[in-house]
Amino acid sequence: MIPYQFIAIEGTIGAGKTSLATRISQDFNAKLILEQFEDNAFLPKFYEDQDKYAFPLEMSFMASRFQQLKDQLGTHDLFRNFIISDYYVAKSLIFARKTLQPDEFNLFNRFFQLIDISLPKPDLLVYLYLHVDKLQENIRKRGRSYEQHIKDEYLDQIQSGYFEFIRQQPEMRILLLDTNHLDFVSNNDDYQTVINVISREYPFGVHRITF
Repeated sequence: MIPYQFIAIEGTIGAGKTSLATRISQDFNAKLILEQFEDNAFLPKFYEDQDKYAFPLEMSFMASRFQQLKDQLGTHDLFRNFIISDYYVAKSLIFARKTLQPDEFNLFNRFFQLIDISLPKPDLLVYLYLHVDKLQENIRKRGRSYEQHIKDEYLDQIQSGYFEFIRQQPEMRILLLDTNHLDFVSNNDDYQTVINVISREYPFGVHRITF
């Protein structure tokens, strides 16, 4: 039994967020919220020219994430009282801080603060930590063409952005899972190991677990 009503799974590109959230939703009859990144026309362009497309990309992602979470979290489901998402809205701020110029980020942050206060925080935020080489391996395996040229440096920057954010959230329950030695997608025992950890009750703060 998982003692939380709303869990958000986070991690850098290729960490396994969607795979884990989807499996948990199936096993625990949870309402599943998946990020609609494939509908964002700026994403392939961003990987070709980050300086030109970073601002419209981050603004469009923030708008779509806000609208989706507002709609999904505000709709009561008679048959499901457990919600799991493969992202937390703060990822908009984390990515923007690493991709935007200072003046662009200042404008972006003003909009973000307005929407952030109107959305509930997850009861538990789970961060999946993987080394960059493993992230790149997962990116290659899933084969999205526009992701194949992502640089290690970019993944490192995003990961450091998450760590910076996590350190500044004393009023959230955050589970930082080092999954470098797990394969929760293909190995059921590894998946159950993750479930056992998520099923514990935690006080506010960051809880680091290495397997």
